Amino acid sequence: MTAYELADKVVLITGGTGGLGSATAGTLLSRGARVGIVDLRPDTPEIAARSSSSNVVGFTADVCDRSALDDAVAHLCERFGRVDIAIANAGIMGQGSTLRATPAPAIDKVLAVSINGVVNTVNAAMEQIIANQGQVVLISSVFAFLNGVGAIPYSMSKAAVEQLGRGLRVELTLHGASATTAYFSLIQTDMIRNGVDADPAITEMPPGHRRGRCSSACSRTRPPKPSCRPSNTVHPA
Repeated sequence: MTAYELADKVVLITGGTGGLGSATAGTLLSRGARVGIVDLRPDTPEIAARSSSSNVVGFTADVCDRSALDDAVAHLCERFGRVDIAIANAGIMGQGSTLRATPAPAIDKVLAVSINGVVNTVNAAMEQIIANQGQVVLISSVFAFLNGVGAIPYSMSKAAVEQLGRGLRVELTLHGASATTAYFSLIQTDMIRNGVDADPAITEMPPGHRRGRCSSACSRTRPPKPSCRPSNTVHPA
């Protein structure tokens, strides 16, 4: 397998201030790449500036906003001249729950960030990737093919990312570019600490529940019986 040389490459990475994103950005810089960090955090430019490297710049943008990503790509091109690699890393897990007990807005949010946000990232950088015969890197998960009970919307999103990668590999090959999909398991990031380790709905599930057997966690996460009375309850997104 031919190694992909990173020296002097210009890389866009979304979710770049999180655990996996910041670690990846640091490794890219250590291997000579120039990096554009994109994240929802308002202080993303300041975080990039504190890295003490002239080869990194930060942009605040929501991956659900295609125009914001277009602006980030344009600014990165102004700063470093081009984009060679786009890493669609941003994603969310949401709160652990059975699908039945998960509010519709919570499902929509996970799918919007972890599917639409990935597509937006790819499309915003696509012309640069093709022009420079570069590479798209998609962050999927082992939950693309493992039983995702307790986090079904997240698992659905990662399966969708896998299929996106399969198709892109064919499309981009025609232009001399490429696509890579990475499948991570559970790693120590804030998303896993908050969405798995500290979530009773997940931690109370016995191993057998992952094979489809319901546990006491199921009954505790069931929604109340439907009522004809109007409700003013607003479910969190």
